[in-house]
Amino acid sequence: MRGDTMNSSGVDRLFVGSVPQLYDRYMVPLIFEPYAADLVSRVALRRPSRVLEIAAGTGVVTRQLANVLPPSVSIVATDLNQPMLDQAAATGTSRPVEWRQADAMDLPLPDEDFDVVVCQFGAMFVPDKAKAFSEARRVLRPGGCFLFNVWDRIDQNEFADTVTEALRAPFPDDPPCFLARTAHGYCDPSVIAQDLACSGFDRAPEFSTLTARSRADSPQIPAFAYCQGTPLRIEIEARDSSRLIEATEIATEAIAGRFGSGPVDGKIQAHVVNVER
Repeated sequence: MRGDTMNSSGVDRLFVGSVPQLYDRYMVPLIFEPYAADLVSRVALRRPSRVLEIAAGTGVVTRQLANVLPPSVSIVATDLNQPMLDQAAATGTSRPVEWRQADAMDLPLPDEDFDVVVCQFGAMFVPDKAKAFSEARRVLRPGGCFLFNVWDRIDQNEFADTVTEALRAPFPDDPPCFLARTAHGYCDPSVIAQDLACSGFDRAPEFSTLTARSRADSPQIPAFAYCQGTPLRIEIEARDSSRLIEATEIATEAIAGRFGSGPVDGKIQAHVVNVER
């Protein structure tokens, strides 16, 4: 599955309402922090003077960029969704960062202005991957680097897989499949390489597969995080707005059944992509 076809309501790109706050509080420590540290370490090795982050979300990578890179390095962080940027700005960074609302497919930025473009788990949300990649290439200086990561298949990400399978029972006629369709739907290296080539990158991308662990004090935490802190919530409520709590409880029971009722520990896995202009 390519994962670049949005559903008719466009929920795959919506991070609105209480989702940004819940995402930042629960999803970031659950699955995003180890991959943010990895990306930032790769950015730092490039010794950039200007860095652009696209699909910055609530700023988990941005905060680490601000902590790790020298103060002389300028950081511009963008996201399509202003509520996510508002949450990121409210959390704050250790030094000034330029926050800008921007569509990755139409960046309001000049050509050849950045040494590194970085994106954490945002590529799979973009409807036109090649268009977004061409924009990343356009704003990169010659010799610059585009670094991004994407989740691997959902069966390699145990909590997401468990939640998705559990929600088939309460919604048998139309199960909410945001996690499988979009979050974990853009993971084939050959497809990613083809999209990069179509966007104008003429160098072969490098792929690394990183496995980590997702840990929580109870099964309720990942169930709540996925069901109420991601666009999966919008899919559940679109089917029946009165059943969000029920769906979360079903997901909790499924995670407890697979991982136990105490502290839980599940596998997560992602691909890191590095391509030079």
